[in-house]
Amino acid sequence: MISLVSLIITILVGALVGWLAGLLMKSKHSFWINCLLGIIGSFLGAAIARTLNIGGGLIVSLIISILGTCLVIVIARLILGKKF
Repeated sequence: MISLVSLIITILVGALVGWLAGLLMKSKHSFWINCLLGIIGSFLGAAIARTLNIGGGLIVSLIISILGTCLVIVIARLILGKKF
C-alpha cells in the first residue's frame, strides 16, 4: 500500500521527470502533456520496481521514474505513431 506522502512525491517527481524525459526522447508535446506522461511513467516505474524489489534513495527513484516515463512514451509512439 502506498502512503499519501509517497503518492504526492511520486506526482511531483513525475512532473519533473516527464519534462526531462520529453527532452530526452525529443517529444513534441507541451510541457503539461510531458508532465502527465511523467506522472503516469513514475507510477509505472514504481510499480515495476516494487515488483522486482528494487528500491533505494532519491537518485534510484529518479532513474526508475525516467525509465518508466520513457517506456510510456515508447508505448505511445508504437500506438499513435512516430509523431508522438
